[in-house]
Amino acid sequence: MGLTHSDGHATGSRLIETPAGPVECIDVGTGPPLVFLHGSPGGCDQGVLMTRFLAGSHRVIAISRPGYLGTPLGHDTRAPAAQGELAAATLDALGVERFALMCWSGGGPAAYSLAAAVPERVASMVAVATVSTRFDPRSSLRGRLELSEEKLLFSRFGQWLATTLVSKAPSTAISTLLSGEGDLSRAQIRALTAEIIADDDQRTLAIDLFDTVSGSRKAGFDNDFDQFCDLDLPLAEVSAPVLAIHARTDADVPFDQSVHAAQTLPDARLEAVDEGTHLSLWLGQDAPRLQSLVVDHLSGASRT
Repeated sequence: MGLTHSDGHATGSRLIETPAGPVECIDVGTGPPLVFLHGSPGGCDQGVLMTRFLAGSHRVIAISRPGYLGTPLGHDTRAPAAQGELAAATLDALGVERFALMCWSGGGPAAYSLAAAVPERVASMVAVATVSTRFDPRSSLRGRLELSEEKLLFSRFGQWLATTLVSKAPSTAISTLLSGEGDLSRAQIRALTAEIIADDDQRTLAIDLFDTVSGSRKAGFDNDFDQFCDLDLPLAEVSAPVLAIHARTDADVPFDQSVHAAQTLPDARLEAVDEGTHLSLWLGQDAPRLQSLVVDHLSGASRT
């Protein structure tokens, strides 16, 4: 753990002043710039965690969206379009003109909005299990239960519980995480947990992930869910080549969300995972293959 400080800011982060207010980000590495927009919940710490496999090949700029960690949520930064503009202003302040764009889950609406607003600046895009059209996570019983579990993480007790579970029983913590991320059988969850525990990198990532979804993130999380219910994203205006990755058995964001994106975007490829979770890019036997696809896409090797 230890990706965030007790003051609610991510380790190694800094505040960038923009015309729309301060934005927390982590800017690490060297190479072509890669901007990461995190999920719901998340933060710039999550962006750095989820781009570890790109370490050494990219300059990663992980941004905390409004309402997460040190980036305040204002009335004028609630909508995905406004969050896209805020991200662009952050890159302006950092002197970054052209960049690759990567997003996960609830970061999709802001990322697609950013790519549509500044198409000449986005070299390529990777969208992992992202929200792309109207979606109400609260509409089902399972969704309401998962929402209650996520909100527990924002409380002091929830943070203590997660920390204790991860330190005392990591297998149980990872199994519990996976159970909420994929429509898999108990046997499949047990097998997947064993695979992750046996892999040093995947085990570390799964454990560190708990630290990127708790704490000062409730305002952004609640706003994201409100925004998801009334989305009308300018997908047709995204000109960058997009690699979408999504598991058919994703229990967090329906696979149909990426189907919609792939059918609407001008230049998109959908890589479907038949049996996986919301975290298939990072956890499970498909992760190395999927990560290679991401590396190829970002380098242009997968484009004709």
